[in-house]
Amino acid sequence: MSKDEKKKNEWTHNSLDPHLQKYPERKKSFQTSSRMNVKGLYSAADVEGIDAENNIGFPGEYPFSRGIQPTMYRGRFWTMRQYAGFGSAEDTNRRYRYLLDQGQTGLSVAFDLPTQIGYDPDHVLSYGEVGKVGVSISSLADMEQLFAAIPLDRVSTSMTINSTAAILLAMYQVLGEQQGVPAAKLNGTIQNDILKEYIARGTHIYPPTPSLRIITDIFEYCQQHLPQFNTISISGYHIREAGSTAVQEIAYTLSNGIAYVTAAQARGLDVDTFAQRLSFFFNVHNNFFEEVAKFRAARRLWAEIMKERFGATLPRAMMLRFHTQTAGSSLTAQEPDNNIIRVTLQALAAILGGTQSLHTNSRDEALALPSQDSVRIALRTQQIIADESGVADTVDPLGGSYFIESLTEALYHEARHEIKKIDDLGGMIQAIEVGYVQQEIEKSAYQTQKNIEQSELIMVGVNKYVSPDDTPSFELQKLDSELQQKRISTVQELRSRRDNLKVDQALNVLKNVASSQQNIMYPIVEAVRTYATLGEISDALRAVFGEYSPYRT
Repeated sequence: MSKDEKKKNEWTHNSLDPHLQKYPERKKSFQTSSRMNVKGLYSAADVEGIDAENNIGFPGEYPFSRGIQPTMYRGRFWTMRQYAGFGSAEDTNRRYRYLLDQGQTGLSVAFDLPTQIGYDPDHVLSYGEVGKVGVSISSLADMEQLFAAIPLDRVSTSMTINSTAAILLAMYQVLGEQQGVPAAKLNGTIQNDILKEYIARGTHIYPPTPSLRIITDIFEYCQQHLPQFNTISISGYHIREAGSTAVQEIAYTLSNGIAYVTAAQARGLDVDTFAQRLSFFFNVHNNFFEEVAKFRAARRLWAEIMKERFGATLPRAMMLRFHTQTAGSSLTAQEPDNNIIRVTLQALAAILGGTQSLHTNSRDEALALPSQDSVRIALRTQQIIADESGVADTVDPLGGSYFIESLTEALYHEARHEIKKIDDLGGMIQAIEVGYVQQEIEKSAYQTQKNIEQSELIMVGVNKYVSPDDTPSFELQKLDSELQQKRISTVQELRSRRDNLKVDQALNVLKNVASSQQNIMYPIVEAVRTYATLGEISDALRAVFGEYSPYRT
């Protein structure tokens, strides 16, 4: 028995047990959101088995548990990248310019559902969805309006887009050329993570094999033409929103990453080159310390995977760089002002966990798209943490905590075990095809909902401290009721004035390239130049690749 264990046993006998006899704890057991037991006290005995030199190390050095940069936020703050998009390109442009004026340091584009699944506003499946959950983008003309008066050489732009990522990236590149910004100088990220769409969201178009082909085409193209663009943001966010635990979020996200790296290596791409442009996107939930530990564990695990499994030798090819967004599923329609406090705690956890960029949700998102006032509060939350709290003044301030290090180690091993299950099934694509990942997330989501309904998981204002009047004290954002018809008129007017012969020729070239093994990005860029619409380009690819349905027999 170690000296610490002996001291802890003495404390238990002399202090804890007598106290518990008079004052029992409020619950029989305490657990994280991943249902891992939490002890009442952690001490040196709980970290005795951890190899501090090799498993924790120092910031900026392998395995990056303590952060990917030696100075972290002492050098500069994380990028404050508020996710925004609604209505038309003009509507969203006004919001972007407002946010930049308020001190936002990066743009993040939310697209509406038709844009996400490759339909123009006048398609029958677009009805009722145009501009609802993001901005409606159909063509290069819309992108010109979206970024009007926003110089692309001065901003970093993240685009949350997957099935149609190649098209939106092409539009961004051509727009940059129009502004006089060469492709090599453009800076940003496309999400481009199709596997999580099959797992958690459903905004897929094509089957997995051609979808992976498009992704590796983007990797190859950007390596040659857009070297400062992050070619993928491997997303655990939507996996968590679908109901996964923190352990599952790490494991399934990194397993998706393994599938992408495997596909890129099979294409012949050099891991030390393309892996430097991989990025990740995580959720941050309410269980504060588990979320901090989650980020630390994920960094270590990914570094080991890249080094040991894929043979990466350069530190930047092993780094897990990630954006974080606070948890949309944790927001409540009841007493929406409470969401400000939830988001603040989640944002703080992401920062203490070492995020590279952050979006803070707005208080009203369980009720409507965020209003301008709510967006400002969300941005100010980050700015107050950055400039007033002092938490950014030292690197990994919770590092060395008995609890944090013990929890980081536990999450690391649990996630590693889950990744092995995926490997044993043949990899993530096979795990998706047999429904394993989807079923595991559904089980976790069901358990969480059951815990809420039985008040084992407390949500203030929902199942405890419920107010009889939870009417919002502020005005909600309202969309233009004529928006859909306006967008239909816009895209139809575009088709009437462009050179449709050039459009048809470009789309035919695209179909031919899609049927070959050539890189698909080149004909997509040329089709964008002709003002072919997103729906037309997507349909050309549908004609070659077909559409994916998980229910097809």
